[in-house]
This record gives sequence, structure tokens and C-alpha cells, in this order.
Amino acid sequence: MDGVTWPAGGGLLPATRIPGGELAAVAAAADYAVLPVGAVEWHGPHLPLGTDLILAEGFAAEAGGAGGPAAEAGGAGGPAAGAGGSSSPAAGAGGAVASAAGSASAARSSGDTTTGFPGPRGVLFPAVPYAACPGQTRPWPGTVSIRPEIAVGYLADVIEGIVAAGFPRLLIVNGHDANMSTVRAAMEWVSGRRTASLLLVNWFQLVTPAETTDLYGPLTARGHGGAYETSGVLGFDPGAVRLDAVTDLPPKPKLPVGHPYVLVESRPDPWQGWSGHISLASEAAGRQVRATAGARLREIVAAWVAAPPPAPPTADPLPDVAADGPAPTAGDPTAADGATGGDR
Repeated sequence: MDGVTWPAGGGLLPATRIPGGELAAVAAAADYAVLPVGAVEWHGPHLPLGTDLILAEGFAAEAGGAGGPAAEAGGAGGPAAGAGGSSSPAAGAGGAVASAAGSASAARSSGDTTTGFPGPRGVLFPAVPYAACPGQTRPWPGTVSIRPEIAVGYLADVIEGIVAAGFPRLLIVNGHDANMSTVRAAMEWVSGRRTASLLLVNWFQLVTPAETTDLYGPLTARGHGGAYETSGVLGFDPGAVRLDAVTDLPPKPKLPVGHPYVLVESRPDPWQGWSGHISLASEAAGRQVRATAGARLREIVAAWVAAPPPAPPTADPLPDVAADGPAPTAGDPTAADGATGGDR
């Protein structure tokens, strides 16, 4: 292989297919890296144990837009390529990837098609498959759960490893709601150790509750294994769903308030490791969910890669006033005029 390069419109390269000797050049030319995070978890008799992985990997591929693995697998209507490198790597015909770095990166992020690179270019890392799962699903068959403290440490190592490989911008696409806290904790840890811009996006939140009401009607559609999540899987892999395996299991009503809250219960009733109005799910709704959420994810990525990079972390949290700040004045509480330094 003479060199690794992206499809003509930008998109994603699978990290697992990049030769070690070309990694530095690929990292220099890339705008960002992508890490899907999911779970292996019971979602009911109608959904696969890898539901969260299908959604995380699918939307991670959607982040690449046209020219990414989703397009290579058959366009907007076809199943997305997995994050493990199932798409064939694109071989370069025009020399080393490093020649595309520098000004081309800025042109891509701004959408300048005159350079031949109209979209951001990313590197897709294999998905994190296992996660901390809630007590509501741990007893059900097929759920593989790891302890939250293990999840945070593991994710911190994975994220730091990707950043250390030369990818200071890392997009994390989440398919499992319980990951939001563990991933966030890991991101905060790494951001204090490495110069990094770490972006976490939960696919579930890319379509609003009002929009799902428009799509499914007044009955509750959002929930674990419900119509919204089921439709999402149908949008990527219709063959993985068994709509005839269950009847509707109306979920427990939400609290009659409009304020945000998080409610964790050991076993809400009714509950069978899932709940929802599955009769509302459809492949057509799944295609709409995929298109809407995918487009919004690409908007987020475009704005993110165009933004200035962060400054490096520092071990010095407070500025040295004597060395860097203005000289104290007579009215300054820090002036050496007998001020106590207390609140005034």
C-alpha cells in the first residue's frame, strides 16, 4: 500500500486498517477521531443484545457523512459499516496522506469544495462494547455489565490512548444512556492530562421529545427497548428486529411535572427488562430517525472541527499575580498596606 487516504468527499477511515508506519501521517491529516460506545444488554425479546452497539456504531459512521462507511455500505438507506473495520480501507493513489494536512484541514472544516476535501476527515476506532448497566437490566439474560469504577478507568485509558496516538479531537458517540456519566468522568480526567477536545454526543438526544411525539403520536415512545429505540435499530439493521416477538408493554407514566429530573428505580412497574409501545415502531420511522439524528450529528461535527483548539492543561490553576498581573494599587485588597485580604 502506497498510502492511506480518505474517500473523495471526506468521511471516515477504520483505525484498525491503518498500517502502523502510516499512523503519524494519517493523524496529521485527520480532523478528528471517532469512538462509539455501547453495551451488551437485554432490550427485550424483540431487540438484539447488541442494540446499543448497532446504534453507536451506526451513528458513528453517520458522522462521516457522504464518503464514510455508511455511504460505502449502500448510501443513506443501507446498513452502516461496523466500527471494527469491516469496510475496505481506501488505498491512496496520489502519495502520502501527510501532503493533505495543514491548510487542507481548514478548508475541509469550512466546507470549501475547491480544495477537493469538502467534508471533515475522521478515523473510526473500534467500539467499546461493554458498559456499566443499570440494576433494571442486569438480572435479564444476556446483559454483560461491568462495575462503574471499572468502566470509568477503562474508558479513561481508551480515550487517553487515542489522544496520545495523535488525535487531540475525539468524538464519542454513545448508544447506552448509562454511559453518559462514566464517559463524562473519563473525559474530564483525560482533559486534565492531555491537550484534547473531547466531544460526547448521545444519539438518543438528537431527536427531541416533541419530534418523537410528532412521529409516534401521544403514547410514550422513548424508553428502554421502546418504539423510538426499536425504530432506530430498524433504521440500520431491520433484520435484527423481531416486532412480532412482543406485544405492547405500556411504560410507567412519568412524574406530572415539567422540570428536568433523573429517576432511578430498582424495577419500575410494568417492566420486563424493557417497556414500550412496540406497535408504533416501523422501518420507515427508523429511516427518519436515522436521517434526522445523522444530519444533526454532522452539523455538530462540522462546527466542532472548525472551532479553535483548546489550550494545553496546566498544573498551575491560579495565575501568579506578582509575576503576570498588574501591580497592586492602594485600593487593592492585595496591596501591602495592612489589608487583611478578607471579604469586603
